[in-house]
Amino acid sequence: MNIVLWILQVLLAVAFAASGLIKVIKPKQELHARTPYVEDFSDGTVKAIGAIEVAAALGLILPAVTGIAPVLTPLAAAGLVLVMIGAAAVHIRRKEYPGLVVNFVLLVLAAVVAWGRFGPYPF
Repeated sequence: MNIVLWILQVLLAVAFAASGLIKVIKPKQELHARTPYVEDFSDGTVKAIGAIEVAAALGLILPAVTGIAPVLTPLAAAGLVLVMIGAAAVHIRRKEYPGLVVNFVLLVLAAVVAWGRFGPYPF
């Protein structure tokens, strides 16, 4: 199960690092074509969401690899669960139901990592 959790951590880290970096680097106007929900938020809020995603991606990997404060790994996963709940709420409010599938999958994967690393498979 430890290997499965590592695979999930890496997959989540890659997904959220990519998503977050795009939000941090690109201006809001460029993001609108791919992610129309950004019109509901200020540029600063979009960049903050991106920074949170990048920080969580780093938190999924670095503490576990370095052995420095490994409790941050399940905390990062739990934080991503909250991010995905917020994302799902935005998609529901905007009636963008296809986006909910991705939110749900990422939420479940992050919840599994949080459960596993807080519970029976800590570092």
